[in-house]
Amino acid sequence: MRKLIPSSFYNITTLVGASISAVSFGLILFLTVVEFFSEEQKPYMGIIAFVILPAFLIIGLVVAVVGMVREHRSVKKGRPHGLALPVVDFNNSKHRGTVGTILGGTLLLLVFSAFGSFKAYEYTDSDSFCGEVCHGVMEPEFVAYQYSPHAKVGCVQCHIGSGATWFVRSKLSGAYQVYATIFDKYPRPIPTPIENLRPAQETCEECHWPMHFFSEKLHQNTYFISDEENTEWSLDLLIKIGGGNVEAGPTSGIHWHMNIAHEVTYAALDTARQTIAWVKATSPDGKETLYKNTQLDPSEEDLAKARIRRMDCIDCHNRPTHIYRPTVRSVNHAMKSGWIDPGLPSVKSIAVEALEGEYATKAEGLERIREAIQESYESDYPEVFAKKRDAIERTIDEVQKIYSRNYFPEMQVDWRNFIDNIGHLYYPGCFRCHDGAHESDDGKVLSRECNLCHTILAQESAKGDWRVSLAGVEYVHPVDVGEMWKDVNCSDCHGAQ
Repeated sequence: MRKLIPSSFYNITTLVGASISAVSFGLILFLTVVEFFSEEQKPYMGIIAFVILPAFLIIGLVVAVVGMVREHRSVKKGRPHGLALPVVDFNNSKHRGTVGTILGGTLLLLVFSAFGSFKAYEYTDSDSFCGEVCHGVMEPEFVAYQYSPHAKVGCVQCHIGSGATWFVRSKLSGAYQVYATIFDKYPRPIPTPIENLRPAQETCEECHWPMHFFSEKLHQNTYFISDEENTEWSLDLLIKIGGGNVEAGPTSGIHWHMNIAHEVTYAALDTARQTIAWVKATSPDGKETLYKNTQLDPSEEDLAKARIRRMDCIDCHNRPTHIYRPTVRSVNHAMKSGWIDPGLPSVKSIAVEALEGEYATKAEGLERIREAIQESYESDYPEVFAKKRDAIERTIDEVQKIYSRNYFPEMQVDWRNFIDNIGHLYYPGCFRCHDGAHESDDGKVLSRECNLCHTILAQESAKGDWRVSLAGVEYVHPVDVGEMWKDVNCSDCHGAQ
């Protein structure tokens, strides 16, 4: 009787290879079924089922073929078979029991392998895997993520997404990250990987469609001056969101930049994309307008090394998730919300000073914040300290919360290390290009005029007086600095120094 499988198949090497292929094939079938019945597509599932496991299947087949070739050559040379398989007699009860035990064990192994593969996939696809496996390293990013507008969007949806190409890139990068973590070779703080992110069209625009951003949005701002009275003043802005489509009309406003009709490219002379040598706008009819920075005189070598990029969401919304909020903004928000009592004298300046202290560890920072606030009121305002102990205690608790969410001294992370390009109060932001210095050959200038992107509908002065106009009012700086605010960027005074 002719054997279905050649005798050269029966050797240890071939059987091991065949076993690897069989297990891989079984897991592929299992994960394919799971993926088919899953309600949403997940990045890791397809990669494991259609990239990683098939690689093991092929490796197993190659090993099996190598074993067969070696065995065939060995037989031709007159050597005995490398494997003498036992003879199984199913009429023998012991043989039947042994075969049943082996088959049952093999089946259990396959089931547990499938279950283990699925659970491993689930864990690597989870936010806890991304944020907590290397707790000390990723703690700042994970904490900031939990308090961000995208806290319900899984890490892998933006950092990996669908497709094998970006998965492979992330895994190659991850291999070095594992090495850097084990041997403590990573920088502090860890820089934002803006050069390795997926294009916004493949991430942000899966949910946010630029063509449907239009009209205006009212943005009400409340600030407190750092004086003893914590003087409150307000600013109501009508933000010109803009955008456009066939129904909404022509493109306009801030989202004019979003390649809806025009295409905007720019050349950055630094890795953080803060120093912009030129900006080029291409209209729908193909006309190009080049705006050069007249305050810069880059060399030909610098221009050759410049990073030329087509503008998209991330150029302004560069910190959509891992947000470290500026200290003054956080304290203003807490005071406006009533979590910090604005009636406590000098509470604005005391809270900001406590947060901005130099601390070696988070534990030290939390303790010294408590001591600083208590000592300030106990020494400078003893009557307030005696009468408003509860309000002071709530202030301490709130300031410690702000610190816990935004300061990570062990990793040298705070808001000053991570530029946020939305707005222009604490970072250059809009003024990277709209600085009044980018000019075209025919005299057009990228203006720094306030009303270009927003209209000031109302402003309350430090004295409590209101100026209101639907046509817009001229901005008045709450502290008398003369006309300096018209020429100096806000971030030069309010930003990280």
